[in-house]
Amino acid sequence: MSKLNVLLVTYAFPPAGGVGTLRAASLARYFPEFDIRLDVLTTRNPSSVGADESHLRDIPAEVTIHRTMTLDLPFGVKKWLKRMLSGRGKSAAAAPKAPVASAPTKRGLLKRLVQDLMLPDPQVTWLPILSRAARRIVRERKIDLVLITAAPYSNVLVAERLHKEFPKLPIVLDFRDEWIATAFDVAAFSFGSTSEKAQAFARRAEANAVKSAVAVVSVTEAANREIRGRYPEQADAKFLYLPNGFDATRLRPAGARKPAPDGRIIVTYVGSIYGSTEPTKLVEALKSLPPEVKERFFFRFIGQIEDAYRDTLLSLGSLVELKGYLPQAEALAAMNETDYVLLISHDRLNVSAKFYDYVGAGKPILACVHPDGDIRRLLEGLRAGWWADSSNVVDMRRLFVDAAGRGATLASNFDPDREKIATFERKPIAKRYAALLHSIAGR
Repeated sequence: MSKLNVLLVTYAFPPAGGVGTLRAASLARYFPEFDIRLDVLTTRNPSSVGADESHLRDIPAEVTIHRTMTLDLPFGVKKWLKRMLSGRGKSAAAAPKAPVASAPTKRGLLKRLVQDLMLPDPQVTWLPILSRAARRIVRERKIDLVLITAAPYSNVLVAERLHKEFPKLPIVLDFRDEWIATAFDVAAFSFGSTSEKAQAFARRAEANAVKSAVAVVSVTEAANREIRGRYPEQADAKFLYLPNGFDATRLRPAGARKPAPDGRIIVTYVGSIYGSTEPTKLVEALKSLPPEVKERFFFRFIGQIEDAYRDTLLSLGSLVELKGYLPQAEALAAMNETDYVLLISHDRLNVSAKFYDYVGAGKPILACVHPDGDIRRLLEGLRAGWWADSSNVVDMRRLFVDAAGRGATLASNFDPDREKIATFERKPIAKRYAALLHSIAGR
């Protein structure tokens, strides 16, 4: 089989840290084994929560990485600006309770101006440079197929531009998260708009991108159905499902944790806390536990936490520790020093990337999730843990009472389906993805 020349477009790529880089990094790591000559087009200065050099070391030398500048603001600056625009900055907190009447109006006008300039998201500032670089690479590197991964969703805008210039070039859209049905209900780290104008822009942009693409790949079956349902005029075969996964080479087999000297049950959450993972009702459920049950738990949160939810978690007092962002190797190692791993998601379509690391590590999951979502379906199918409705305080309270009741019998009560779990390893998924791209390109 001849080599397929593929251009992978991704906003963030190692050494940038965070779960948003992992899908692109795993494809870049394994694609060369499956007859793909890969070029990666990414940013030199992405807005990311941290850095993780280990993933860059995994990328084979034959992968060509093109890094361009972006005008996107650094992660910390965007957080500060978001606080200022929403009135939650330090200056706002220190202001009198009866502020000057014109201040909110001015802030609202400034917020609307910033949002309108940055549709569909702040990363759209990369689009002019991305478009020029992509066209150049397609020509110079004799690219056979372009694979565009999103979020950020502004990445997909380049699909229409490339299609107009190279109408015979196959373009594949890879949605790590569904856009239209869920993104406007989720407050992420950006300060993007949820206005009618923003939603109309997103619907139009996605429709144009889907029309320009030969295939649209989603990471969950639910998201695949949702996207496919918006475009009944398109062929069913255009919409495909290829899940995220876990990297078996980075996970140590998990064993039973040695009991803590104080007998406490350690529960660890790895990942970001933002709109779709907000913990307000979970904290309410934990506070309602009987004192003798509550004092048995200790919760560790590893990852970036939106300011709006930090105080909510800290209200748990001695029950909680906020450790902040850690490189993936350290975060995964911390999972071995825990009794349970915690999953929070209010999203019915998307599956948190951390879910696959959890199941790959073999740790029992306590999941507070949407009752009709794909996470619940996967959790039950893989026998990977126990779940409660993330909107139901009583349900979550029972989840933790039951967890405390298992005690020393946890090992005998936890029986994951390891054969099914193995199908979510990243290398076999990359192999399936490579075969799909070869098929699309007619190889």
